[in-house]
Amino acid sequence: MTPDLPRTLQEPTTQVGKADYLRIATEEAWCPPEMFDIYKRILDEGSIDDPGFMTMFGFYLNSGSTRARQIRDYITDLGAQRIAHMDERGIDKQVLFLTSPGVQVMPTAEAVAFAADANDQLAAGCARYPNRLAGLIAVAPQDPAAAAKEIDRGINKLGLHGVVINSHTFGEYLDDQKFWPILEAAEACDTPIYLHPQVPHKAMIEPFLDRGLDGAIYGFGVETGLHMLRIMVSGALDRFPRLQFVVGHLGEALPFWMYRLDYMHRAGVVSKRYAGMPPTERKLSDYLRQNIYVTTSGMAWGPAIKFCQEVLGEDRVMYAMDYPYQHGAEEVVATDNLDISQAAKKKLFQTNAERVFKLT
Repeated sequence: MTPDLPRTLQEPTTQVGKADYLRIATEEAWCPPEMFDIYKRILDEGSIDDPGFMTMFGFYLNSGSTRARQIRDYITDLGAQRIAHMDERGIDKQVLFLTSPGVQVMPTAEAVAFAADANDQLAAGCARYPNRLAGLIAVAPQDPAAAAKEIDRGINKLGLHGVVINSHTFGEYLDDQKFWPILEAAEACDTPIYLHPQVPHKAMIEPFLDRGLDGAIYGFGVETGLHMLRIMVSGALDRFPRLQFVVGHLGEALPFWMYRLDYMHRAGVVSKRYAGMPPTERKLSDYLRQNIYVTTSGMAWGPAIKFCQEVLGEDRVMYAMDYPYQHGAEEVVATDNLDISQAAKKKLFQTNAERVFKLT
């Protein structure tokens, strides 16, 4: 074992047993090597003013640490190594997508072209292992019309199973109506949007940086939870009522705030204090229960999982691992051992994912 690796990146020390359900992991990362080349060029040129991107990928691309090297190695593989890691951890199938921030830090034309190429590569990789891998569509929100066309192509020609948006795009969010062609296309294709984190943008990140809180420890969740909440209060889910979102890390804390969100949203609407808070057709908790699924990525903690199942419903919570950033066998075992019914456990690990992502 390598001493500087977190335990979840070492060889498994816990034995994963057999189960009477499939274990489908629904937030698993992939990156073609050439995307790292583009990121390195962006870093070297200093062409975007994004301290979070520079901090995160300055580490992953330039660090000689074992963790950075293994992440780079594992995340680019769509073959035997990935399948072997799945077997070691008892994972039957991965739902995977272009790692954050995907194409959302690239110039528009390059982002559109690279998203299409990445989707072709991912579809081909999944076709080699149809029983083990399923992919989501990367799009460039920089060009909403092109993104909408790519969603249609990804679903109807490539056989992919959803869309990934790596949260903000140069500090802009999907609640802005210029991005609504993306939401319209996803609803029309009856396919979910996985709203996945990235590092907070420049206008938000400064208080996080000096204490190292900008990444997965806190900044990812704060930024992505804010993004989802902006979509909810904007009226987007009234305009697209059948649209479904998937949010990782047990909903980036939003389920735990449901009572206060409802109470304070109503107070804000009634008081007319906020011009950017128009009335919505439903309570915010209704959108959470009817338009949002959450996954357990990075949150293998029984009390929190059971809470989300209780307040959102067992049909709204799916298992995820967050490979390769986290992929510990002990986390699989902990989820296997949850004190819930076998029927609820099968929904968590298997049937919810099959239904949401149309895997069968």
